[in-house]
Amino acid sequence: MFDFFKKKSKEPAELCFATDIHCHIVPGVDDGSPDAATSADLIERMQGWGIRRIIASPHVTQYTFENTLDTIRPALDRLHQELDRRNNDIDVSHSAEYRIDELFGERLAANDLWLLPNKHILIENAFMQEPWNLDQLVFDLQVRGIKPILAHPERYSYYYKHFDRYKALHDSGLSFQINLLSLAGAYGKAEKKIAEQLIDGGLVDFIGTDLHKASHADAIDAYLTTSDARKHMDRLRSCVCNDTAFV
Repeated sequence: MFDFFKKKSKEPAELCFATDIHCHIVPGVDDGSPDAATSADLIERMQGWGIRRIIASPHVTQYTFENTLDTIRPALDRLHQELDRRNNDIDVSHSAEYRIDELFGERLAANDLWLLPNKHILIENAFMQEPWNLDQLVFDLQVRGIKPILAHPERYSYYYKHFDRYKALHDSGLSFQINLLSLAGAYGKAEKKIAEQLIDGGLVDFIGTDLHKASHADAIDAYLTTSDARKHMDRLRSCVCNDTAFV
């Protein structure tokens, strides 16, 4: 009878984007979701956060995930069939998350790339060191009219003591996409701190979930109930381009 005295749970923060350009929900093609049912479950959780459009980003990495359309299309078809079975009509397509390596160079030379709409492309550095040719690659992509987006710059620890390198890369025309999981602290305190510094420096253009599995979704669920999430989303709402760059 005294329920009205109980403290009400906080409403989750509203995401500042409805289009996710970085997640691993194409089933069975990389280190993300293993099957279509799991992918559909993850998508339903994403919809609960306000995601209305997904451009999935399966890894394309030499030796580990050398994906081609022959691997991606059947897997995406299986996912669409599972979503249809659930009467879920969310817009799900794919591009890729390209590791900067020899395989990427070969596919770039062959014009064999799956671009995001409006000729954007999601690229990632190796985690141990910056690619030796990153500046030249950014330039070469721009010459081709391709707009490069660097995935999760906050996760490359070799930049932490060289923050000016972030600004130089961004000033060169390389857009930055930070991970929601970084802001949630899912990778550690350092990644969260750097992601916040990138926001403060006006260096964030896109945000992605980088969702791979249920434990990632759990971390995002918990994060969205925090005051940090409200603060981050308020700061990012006026600067991220997820819902305007790909129309």
